Amino acid sequence: MTSELDIEEFQRDLAALVPNLRAFARSIAGNPDHADDLVQETLVKAWKNRASFAPGSNLKAWLFTILRNAFLSERRKRKYEVADQDGELSAQIAVKPEQTSHMDMLDFQQAFNQLPQDQREALLLIGAEGFSYEDAALMCGCAVGTIKSRVNRARNRLVELLGLTAEAEEMLPSRRAAG
Repeated sequence: MTSELDIEEFQRDLAALVPNLRAFARSIAGNPDHADDLVQETLVKAWKNRASFAPGSNLKAWLFTILRNAFLSERRKRKYEVADQDGELSAQIAVKPEQTSHMDMLDFQQAFNQLPQDQREALLLIGAEGFSYEDAALMCGCAVGTIKSRVNRARNRLVELLGLTAEAEEMLPSRRAAG
């Protein structure tokens, strides 16, 4: 080769070294399919970076270095991976999308704001703040029965506004606090 890279000669030399690359790849990869993938990756990288190859230097050593580095990089990446061919592990760590809970909260806020002020206040004191009916009644300056009635009406109205089912109704804070 001259000081300038001859593309046709470079291509011929690459093709001639494929059996050597394949043998080396099989020895380090242990799997023929994986070895063929490494050889292909090596050839692609060599072709893309042919301008950095110094004509007259050892092409075989350059290609083996590319192949070895590709293998080691892949191994480093896979070190943190867990085999999960049937998807069992990934199904266990699935995370629900955040936007659903965000939209649910927006719906709740909109429905909550439609409640009368006295019902919102009673529901917040009992359901959100965890005060007893007696304490909430003292704070609001009304009877315990009035607070219970406001909480019940607020809860029922929220269920209606949000279109909740009976199971979901049980999850409302006011229902749990009243129990």
